[in-house]
Amino acid sequence: MDLFKLAERSMSMDDTTWMRHANPLSVWTRFSCLPLIILAIWSRVWLSWWALVPLALALLWTWANPRVFPPPARTDSWASLGTFGERVFLNRKAVPIPAHHERWAFVLMGLSMLGLIPMVWGLWVLDVPLTLLGLVTVVLPKVWFVDRMVWLYQDMQDSHPDYAGWRR
Repeated sequence: MDLFKLAERSMSMDDTTWMRHANPLSVWTRFSCLPLIILAIWSRVWLSWWALVPLALALLWTWANPRVFPPPARTDSWASLGTFGERVFLNRKAVPIPAHHERWAFVLMGLSMLGLIPMVWGLWVLDVPLTLLGLVTVVLPKVWFVDRMVWLYQDMQDSHPDYAGWRR
């Protein structure tokens, strides 16, 4: 099972959505999704079952984020290149990528998933430092992953006609 492809399918990403997500505003505001979900879950303390409302809104923002910004006029930013690299990575079965890029993507995903343990436990027991430790441990490898995806795209941009066509 490919968790990366599963995530792409769950977000209903298509070529148009990916190009809109290449807007740096989409990439940078995407980092607000997990803190908003955490805050919504934490709000159960104050809102009881009504916490499902901010949780639903946070999940809606997570889904809408790659769709609400227009495609970027230029795609030479770190954020745009990172989204292109993610697309290259997701297409690795059809167009193989260098092994070191694939290996690091899985290492970084594993590190990020390790952060879920303290984050979820911190949310369960309402421990702010533990929740924040988990959040940071989830997000930092994700930022590093995006940086690796920039490198992957730069290595692979000439290997497939679609890849070079994403640049503006």
